[in-house]
Amino acid sequence: MTEKFLARHTTASLFMLLGGKRAVVALVPIGSTEPHGPHLGLGTDVLISAAACVRAVELFEKKGPLVAVIAPAVSYGVTDCAVGFPGAVSIPAPVLTAYVAAICDGLLAQGLRHVCLVNNHLEPAHDAAVRAVVASREGKVSVACPLTRKWAKTLSAEFKSGACHAGQYETSIMMAAAPELVDETTRATLQPVPISLSDKLAAGVTTFTAMGMELAYAGDPAAASVEEGEHLIQRLAEMVVGEIREALGLP
Repeated sequence: MTEKFLARHTTASLFMLLGGKRAVVALVPIGSTEPHGPHLGLGTDVLISAAACVRAVELFEKKGPLVAVIAPAVSYGVTDCAVGFPGAVSIPAPVLTAYVAAICDGLLAQGLRHVCLVNNHLEPAHDAAVRAVVASREGKVSVACPLTRKWAKTLSAEFKSGACHAGQYETSIMMAAAPELVDETTRATLQPVPISLSDKLAAGVTTFTAMGMELAYAGDPAAASVEEGEHLIQRLAEMVVGEIREALGLP
């Protein structure tokens, strides 16, 4: 079995991998450092991306002409919606684009066939900054993000409602991927907050505070489950594989 994580390879083992019969693609988990309610950690988004990457690597291992490795993650992004809450660390969109672009160019220069940016921080300005990297790198770089309608329709009802920040959707994934990082005692006490971030953003309301998210979450975290989380990770992994195969013109 191929080592999943690029950072764990030695220069010798990476040389052997790149010289193999299967083309190598890199998956870059992208997220943010921002509040996710009183029950999930600040790094939730990038951990969700990482979980999707791990499962995607396993899917590639089963068959096909590609092998995937997971590059070190990008854990900071455009996080302006959470302004005012402790732990909301935002960087300017042009800085994010330039940094991620440099990462992609560096990975491609190593001889990797393709780089997929796996993003699960869904703030529109952040998503746009990540997608801007692809503009001059068609076929070489792709973005896997559930904001696109094609992939959103494969996810849960809560996700499709837009009321999904640290709610049932994200909490379920974290319960499956990193249960030690979920504060179960607090989670069980949280009431549903039926605020659709997508609707609010479309109406020009741009911060959690203005939206009425007093505890920096929306949705129903108390309804989350490991079973739902496993299902969602599988869907996100299939999204990653699908975006890469489409970018490379593979069936």
